[in-house]
Amino acid sequence: MNEVLEFIRENDVKFVRLNFCDIFGFQKNISIMADELASALENGISFDAHVIRGFRDITQSDLFLFPDPSTIAVLPWRPGNGRVVRFFCNIKTPDGSAFDRDTRNILKKATEKMLGMGYDCKIGGEYEFYLFKNSDNGELSNSTLDNGTYMDISPLDRGEDIRREICLTLEEMGIKPERSHHEQGPGQNEIDFKFDDPVASADDQQTFKTVVKAIASRNGLSASFMPKPLPDAPGNGMHINLSLYRNGKNIFKNAGEGHSKDAESFIAGILEKTPEITLFLNPLANSYERFGKFEAPKYVSWSHQNRSQLVRIPAASGRNVRMELRSPDPSLNPYLAFALIISAGLDGIEKNKVLPPAVDEDLYLANKSITKDLTELPDTLEKAIALAERSAFVKDIIGGQLMSKYLDIKKIELNEFMTTKDKTQIYAAQRKLY
Repeated sequence: MNEVLEFIRENDVKFVRLNFCDIFGFQKNISIMADELASALENGISFDAHVIRGFRDITQSDLFLFPDPSTIAVLPWRPGNGRVVRFFCNIKTPDGSAFDRDTRNILKKATEKMLGMGYDCKIGGEYEFYLFKNSDNGELSNSTLDNGTYMDISPLDRGEDIRREICLTLEEMGIKPERSHHEQGPGQNEIDFKFDDPVASADDQQTFKTVVKAIASRNGLSASFMPKPLPDAPGNGMHINLSLYRNGKNIFKNAGEGHSKDAESFIAGILEKTPEITLFLNPLANSYERFGKFEAPKYVSWSHQNRSQLVRIPAASGRNVRMELRSPDPSLNPYLAFALIISAGLDGIEKNKVLPPAVDEDLYLANKSITKDLTELPDTLEKAIALAERSAFVKDIIGGQLMSKYLDIKKIELNEFMTTKDKTQIYAAQRKLY
């Protein structure tokens, strides 16, 4: 605590932003003056939880934000004089207990269980987003920044300076992007990150989305992480890379080297549970427009290197050998998603799940004799809600109250979607929101 307060004094910090998110991952914050930070660290800062979607009703509306000192970061795009720093926060009730719908804490608990079992999971993300030009009134338009395609260079790729600015800003905040490039879609970009502990990786994703939108806005553009912002172009995926360590050693192996039994059971657990956790990996009706095309999966299957699969083992070596889960999209809440994915893998280990044979086929071209025995991912929000609602596993990991709130809100969204004749109105709003 003293080190944090000393940093605040020495770096002319005037404003402190206390960040948290609702149950769907939307970031929220409250700003306090720097001289209030000591009190916030000790006593928390109260806020009205009633108006945060999915939190509490009006009869129990007080919750408290406690800054996590390990997450302090200067916001580089704010003025040099009178600096602004940001903390992620733990959410507590008035009696000092952890709030049961604090999704960051749910991921912490899943991580603690994993460590207690003798494992350490590292997570790295690959994030895709579109850059759109703004209209004359400053709103996101229908025109993408460019018409580039996969890994094009300037002048076809007009986003390289934006990506460079994003990466440099993230570095200033202590976050480590590894690579960036133009993706397949017009105006579509991808930035990939070095693996980290689950909570830190989820925090970094939240920061990343904030930075992308801030840098885009500063350049007169709008960024969208909507799963399928353009109907005839590739969707935005969020490939999640996981490696699993035991006694400091990565237990994933390359093709031909032979995976450990625990690694295979970890993958098997994730494969088995993915259909029932899909609602939390792909939370929008629009998410299901992405499946089964442009390298987004349709079936529950795995293979080495094969990008038509739900899970693939990329070609890599040493600490970089990992599994890649390819179904999620960036509209998810990373804390919930990571907690469920890790817990699914641990469930596979606890129950000695057997990894099914690899499907070494291009599933976009494979005939029915190959695909007929494969489980399909839910292809609509309605199906995903039904699978989640029946899942004792999901309820056990995220808690009954959070699950109930999440499902209730998603059913309202589904009803609105199903009863709206012109779906493009909903999609247009989501393209701006996400």
